[in-house]
Amino acid sequence: MKICFFNRSYWPDQAATGQLLTELAEDLVERHGSTVSVVAGPALHGRTGQSRSRWPVAVEERYGVRILRANGTVFPRNRFVGRATNYMTYFASAYVASWRLGPQDIVVSLTDPPILGLVALQAARRAGARFVFLCEDVFPDVAVLLDDFHNETVNGTLDRINRYLLREADAVVALGDRMKQRLVEEKGADPNRVHVIHNWADCEAITPGSKDNAFARAHGLADRFVLMHSGNVGLSQNLDLLIEAAARLTSREQLVVAIVGDGTRRQPLQEMAARRGLTNIRFFPYQPKEQLDESFATADAFLVSLKQGLEGYIVPSKVYGILASGRPFVAAVDPSCEAAVIAREHHCGTIAPPGEPDALASSIAALCDDPARAQAMGENARRAAWQYDRRVAVQAYYDLFAGLGPAAIQA
Repeated sequence: MKICFFNRSYWPDQAATGQLLTELAEDLVERHGSTVSVVAGPALHGRTGQSRSRWPVAVEERYGVRILRANGTVFPRNRFVGRATNYMTYFASAYVASWRLGPQDIVVSLTDPPILGLVALQAARRAGARFVFLCEDVFPDVAVLLDDFHNETVNGTLDRINRYLLREADAVVALGDRMKQRLVEEKGADPNRVHVIHNWADCEAITPGSKDNAFARAHGLADRFVLMHSGNVGLSQNLDLLIEAAARLTSREQLVVAIVGDGTRRQPLQEMAARRGLTNIRFFPYQPKEQLDESFATADAFLVSLKQGLEGYIVPSKVYGILASGRPFVAAVDPSCEAAVIAREHHCGTIAPPGEPDALASSIAALCDDPARAQAMGENARRAAWQYDRRVAVQAYYDLFAGLGPAAIQA
């Protein structure tokens, strides 16, 4: 089976969507014998070791995956103009790359950038392939709710493009039941074409580890209760709320809030914590994938947060790594969010209403004050993780693709 993915983020990019797509593409090659291509852009995180070509499209190969590197700009992402320019230059190069694909059975478009599906759909039509629309986010709703960009003409155009791609796709992948509900009820997607496949964690690579590890000792955290946010520090998480909660927890000297990662909100959050004189908040850079075990093991509990109203438009993928690490989490999200559903069903986390710092502080304090309860929740989390393991998700994608293709593929 010949499969091509379109998405700006891919190895060596450290964004969650890029890392997940990298794992999916490589496993389809290794475990299922597929021929896989990815039309990717230049990495915006972790560019070390990535060569830049002066040509619009450069061809690479890694672990059997053919990468057509559609080169574009790499402006800082903390301003909308920079992100938009990166998107459009990648989009143009991806269009050029689409003419170099050759025959395909399945063409899959993710939503980075949100208009990318137009190029992927056209490539699928030329190749006589099935087109799959993988909705990592739902646009333009995400941008509107993030207060990131407001332009009625642009947002209207994005909405029409999104609805068109949903209508034309042979299959649509939603990352959770709430996202499927939104796509069907709000965007007019055919419910028979929408398939729920959750994001995942590698339960063999991420395992429950000892808190007494090199990372914890190096940063003086081995004997502290650590509430950790790990991953993108962006607009969607509303981490200002965590700063407010930390201000309410200063009397607990053993408690440290650790923010691990980078993004558009990191510097403003650091400045906010400094202005308030908060010494119980620590900031750390992205941790390399091979060191995630120690970073995750340093946490006693995690935070999964999402700005109110975003549930179903975005699904926080970090929750699956938290489950694999065997740690409980506080879900500062709407009750219908996937993270909240998992916390309730598996008794592996607590739920705090989004936007309420008092409730968040109380939830963190409750876990800090009851280590036995936190440990039991962590054990529940690890058991739940196997439902969202990397191998389970990759098999689900392979089955979906094989089911869409001609009889020769299914044989």
